Amino acid sequence: MSSRIRGSQEHQNGSSSSSHTSHVPPSEAAGLKTTLKDKSVDELRKLLSNKDAYQQFLGSFDEVKIQNNLKDELCKENMQLVEENLQKEPRILELRNQCRIIWTTELAVAQEKLNELEKQKEEMSKLNSPLSFLQRIQEAMNRTEEESENLHQQVLDREIDLGAFLQKYKKLRTAYHRKSLIHLAAKTSNI
Repeated sequence: MSSRIRGSQEHQNGSSSSSHTSHVPPSEAAGLKTTLKDKSVDELRKLLSNKDAYQQFLGSFDEVKIQNNLKDELCKENMQLVEENLQKEPRILELRNQCRIIWTTELAVAQEKLNELEKQKEEMSKLNSPLSFLQRIQEAMNRTEEESENLHQQVLDREIDLGAFLQKYKKLRTAYHRKSLIHLAAKTSNI
């Protein structure tokens, strides 16, 4: 049995020394071998079977102590950073809320202005559409036609003298025909 333990120890030592040769200096590896050589078979069995004994043995090496101290320092620094971040959290939340409030209020104002501009654009588009243009010319023609009819009725009713009638009637009919020609040109040009 002791030869099996020694064989497994040699195998473990051989594999550990070959895998750790690049990481562990030869003088330290020699010190580890010497330490293990000085142990009795029962002590070696105890190291293999008892995790606490193994940890205590491993912790007795200076390199492991240095690594543990370094790990402890890093953990402390990490905890300090965590505490600092946690202390900053209320301020971060406050700033985030302020940003959200500013964002929503400015967005609401901008959205309202955009809606207003969209309505204005829509109204302008309707006013300047070809159909609207034709409709406005037609309405102007109708008004001019109505004015000339009213003027004609006034001359028949003798409310206006013939000289004034002819001058006004001529202007109204000229304006009507000008609008009529524009209307006809707009319709035929496929605006």
